[in-house]
Amino acid sequence: MPVEQLSAPPSGAATDRDTVQYCTFWVDDLYLGIDALMVQEVLRNPGITPVPLAPPAIRGLINLRGQIVTAVDLGARLGRTPTERRMNVVVRAAEGSVSLLVDRIADVVEVPRSGHEAVPTTLTGVARGQLSATCPLADSLLLILDVARVTAVRPEGEGSR
Repeated sequence: MPVEQLSAPPSGAATDRDTVQYCTFWVDDLYLGIDALMVQEVLRNPGITPVPLAPPAIRGLINLRGQIVTAVDLGARLGRTPTERRMNVVVRAAEGSVSLLVDRIADVVEVPRSGHEAVPTTLTGVARGQLSATCPLADSLLLILDVARVTAVRPEGEGSR
């Protein structure tokens, strides 16, 4: 059952091109965001059917009102320990809808386009290759996910970009 439906802002709105709205959430201690226009919906605990022999980051499949959606453990994709993540952010990816399993949902935040910065060189490991930018906020650092990279299903043993 959907927790929240996100929709595009009305055309001509002030947020149209000067700012970007991000759906934000937490995975472990990482504060992450995805462009809200790419988010289809947010779900709590849908039934997930495991897929035998799938890579560790692929938790299984979700039946979303008749549409079969792959469920990706975002923590595992970011090099974190896989856990029982409680929330799902369903995003529109090139291959169709994909559910990203996250720990908890935060707010939709609006960031000026000029507020984006490159991913810092001090950020290393698997997560670095899954990010497209960072946005320093008043009280935290928002890490912007590259949806194409995060949702790509790679054969086992292939590293991230």
